[in-house]
Amino acid sequence: MSVQDIYPTGLRLLGRQVLVVGGGPVATRRAKGLLDAGARVTIVAPQGSQALQDLASAGLLEWHQRPYRSTDVDGAWFVQTATGDPAVDRQVAADAEAHRIWCVNASDHDASAAWTPAVATVEDVRIAVNAGGDPRRAMALRDAVASALESGDLPLRRHRRPAAAGPTGAAAGGSVALVGGGPGDPGLITVRGRRLLAQADVVVADRLGPRELLDELAPDVRIIEVGKAPGSHPVPQDQINMILVREARDGNRVVRLKGGDPYVLGRGGEEALYCRSHGIEVEVVPGVTSAISVPAAAGIPVTHRGLAKAFTMISGHEQLDNVPQGRDHTVVLLMGVATLRSSAAALAAGNRGADCPVAIIENGYGPDQRTTIGTLGSIADKADAVGVTNPAVIVVGDVVRVSPLAAALPAAVPLSA
Repeated sequence: MSVQDIYPTGLRLLGRQVLVVGGGPVATRRAKGLLDAGARVTIVAPQGSQALQDLASAGLLEWHQRPYRSTDVDGAWFVQTATGDPAVDRQVAADAEAHRIWCVNASDHDASAAWTPAVATVEDVRIAVNAGGDPRRAMALRDAVASALESGDLPLRRHRRPAAAGPTGAAAGGSVALVGGGPGDPGLITVRGRRLLAQADVVVADRLGPRELLDELAPDVRIIEVGKAPGSHPVPQDQINMILVREARDGNRVVRLKGGDPYVLGRGGEEALYCRSHGIEVEVVPGVTSAISVPAAAGIPVTHRGLAKAFTMISGHEQLDNVPQGRDHTVVLLMGVATLRSSAAALAAGNRGADCPVAIIENGYGPDQRTTIGTLGSIADKADAVGVTNPAVIVVGDVVRVSPLAAALPAAVPLSA
């Protein structure tokens, strides 16, 4: 038999009688796969693996603990023989052929009436690979295709659209995924996020997400822009919430693509609550938050032995009175450019002092990333002088000294071990 002689198809064996002859490793694997497909499995073998014994003891399959008989194929829809004895396997295959029952003969793939492919499942896609009777080659190809599907490198998107739902819920297949895209570099989105993006019918996109990934979407994927900029919110949050519900109710797989993490100053919690309150399924995919990743892009850890044991992340719009004191407690300010001068004064008034190091990292991981370093006493003037703009992350504390860009700062006094 050659691969050209194979007509690939899928069998629906739910509730149908299937015969497996043999009790070794191959028969065990095939029996488990057939049970997963919902088949009613009968094993015929004098001896069997412990796994088969456990399945039989649990009542999940029927086991006739004896040699094969030709009448065993009666009533079967499908037969798998894997006894390890070519003569027995040939007899099983011949009996199945006489009854016009498809049979996989593990002893002789060339003479087998059917082949079992290497199989993997990703979401609702099942991959089946035949490779000229070479099982290891088939498994390697299967794994490669599954990996590409898992990573979003191959298209998982549906093209048969479900019917629209009524006013109380989403159509079949309609869903919302809140995906954190990281600080903007397309390589920093998670594998799960990338896969969901490859499946999306509609993408509701922020200004600070990984924009390059939008260029890879199919032309008929709709992109709805809802990005906010400082002082400019062209699509209010309540309208964004309604867009998510509307598109999911139309049966679309909706990805809400955000920068950073959807639950870190991203209003993802509000969107999730609104969708669920309207009967829409929501998945939340965490992202690499800019609060940690953007300082790292400038060589700054938010904690560092001997310099800082903890950190606080806070919006620049919030009051800083309750932030722990001391330059050994790192403060990371998001959305803090507009309030930088007042924030620096408030933080310097405590135990940090005006000489506490500060770094501002603009456009983290982007081609125009820029870092401005100073102290709480000087950083506002320096930012004005160079024209610092959003998006930017501000880091306050002695951890700034770890950056190779901070060589001009005076040395810090180490914390006690």
